[in-house]
Amino acid sequence: MLPEKPLSVVSKPDPADVSAPRARRRPLRVLLVYPPIPETFWSMKHALRLVSKKAVIPPLGLLTVAALLPGHWELRLKDLNAENLSDEELLWADYVMLSAMLVQREGAEEAARRCRELGKPLIAGGPMFSSFEEATPLFPHIVRGEAEAVAADLVRDMEHGTLKPRYTAPNRPNLETVPPPRWDLVNFNHYSTMAVQFSRGCPFDCEFCDITAMFGRVPRTKSPKQLVGELEQLRRMGWRGGVFMVDDNFIGNRRRTRELLAEIVRWREENKPKMTFFTEASINLADDAELIELMVRAGFRRVFVGIETPEPESLRECRKVQNQHRDLGAAVRTLQRSGLEVMAGFIIGFDNDPPDIFKRQFEFIQRNGIATAMVGLLTALPQTRLYKRLVEEGRLLAQSTGNNTQAILNFVPKLDADFLIQGYRNLMRRLYEPATYYQRLRVFLKDYRDRGPGAGLTWADLKAFFKSLWILGAFYRGRRQFWRFFLHSAFKHPREFSQAMQLAIVGYHFRRVAETL
Repeated sequence: MLPEKPLSVVSKPDPADVSAPRARRRPLRVLLVYPPIPETFWSMKHALRLVSKKAVIPPLGLLTVAALLPGHWELRLKDLNAENLSDEELLWADYVMLSAMLVQREGAEEAARRCRELGKPLIAGGPMFSSFEEATPLFPHIVRGEAEAVAADLVRDMEHGTLKPRYTAPNRPNLETVPPPRWDLVNFNHYSTMAVQFSRGCPFDCEFCDITAMFGRVPRTKSPKQLVGELEQLRRMGWRGGVFMVDDNFIGNRRRTRELLAEIVRWREENKPKMTFFTEASINLADDAELIELMVRAGFRRVFVGIETPEPESLRECRKVQNQHRDLGAAVRTLQRSGLEVMAGFIIGFDNDPPDIFKRQFEFIQRNGIATAMVGLLTALPQTRLYKRLVEEGRLLAQSTGNNTQAILNFVPKLDADFLIQGYRNLMRRLYEPATYYQRLRVFLKDYRDRGPGAGLTWADLKAFFKSLWILGAFYRGRRQFWRFFLHSAFKHPREFSQAMQLAIVGYHFRRVAETL
């Protein structure tokens, strides 16, 4: 999960020279635009309806970019996952800044077309543009790399109306110099979760992953006091609920992670915040009991882990060294028994996948009670070693859409493509069939122990609970299985009952997505 970056705009000058300088008597107006995310696992579209929210998390990258701009400028955030964008808002702005991931390309292009029609210059950045070699007519000004490294040049050129076609970060910035996000631009009521970032980069170098290309293999971190200061700001602004720590690998620098966790524990004891956390980490977290205990005490309740596959040869193929030579199922159970729910990513389509890979993936997920199993077809992302290898082998078919939940392959696989696509669809539908899913939750609850501090129930939580009873227990298919699970959880796992109901809601979203594959 990565932070994102931006796009640009001036009043209504000659479209042939939108970057021309002009006299200004007022502060610049900047509209920060985040395109819509299509329906995927991560969008949580169907679950959001049950909890009466419009989006999962605000665009942390844009909020960080906003903090890099002069404080006297007028800024507005427009997250198109939460609200629509009007022409009046575009016309208000002197500049539009847009950030996007690859999966948001269609929405980004639509926003860019509207800016062009209205004569608004556009600065675009974020992961989607990391592979853009040059600016294009739709995206006349692009930022490649981390925005902190070019912010000063960008601000100067925006002030003078002399924007360049391209800004490339010359280095990877020190995160201790990064200002806190501009939370004041966010409508908290739109989101189910807030987001902060402690580190960038990952010490591992999996063949299919583009993190190291973008952020490096030496994790850089903020100071623990700096990150806790951001959490305290959220607390003072009234946030109570989940906070996603969007690090590429939260335990990439274990020493700094321990320091941060100790600082969060002290902060929690002093301020009693109504917040819980979740993050992404490598499976070797299971080897460090002390670190797990610190995470639980600090309020971490979930961790996303890239398991990818139970096939050892496929793990070797993609150089997932941290997953090799270990019992992956035992690692999952260690984390869940310690109080961390394991959400996991799985991949189908490695060269070394055997024909029975669908059966093996299904059995692994069910046997280990991995409630939130995000299975996707392998995709070759730009900048990855996988992409380069497939180009050299003449097997690359197209650019990736960034959405690995689509039943599409952008390369020639070793197994038959139709066999892989149909097998993937069948696997996803089977995993999220009500009877199968609720059985998996029972396995999870048998191992899981809710030991850490919680956020407590709010009126919004109760409203979501009663809404879910209607949708899952009366309206949608799987009603009988839901009520059996409801009673099982209430009587056998009362302490984990709230967690069980949240997972029932999440499963509803995944089931709806799987049905459309």
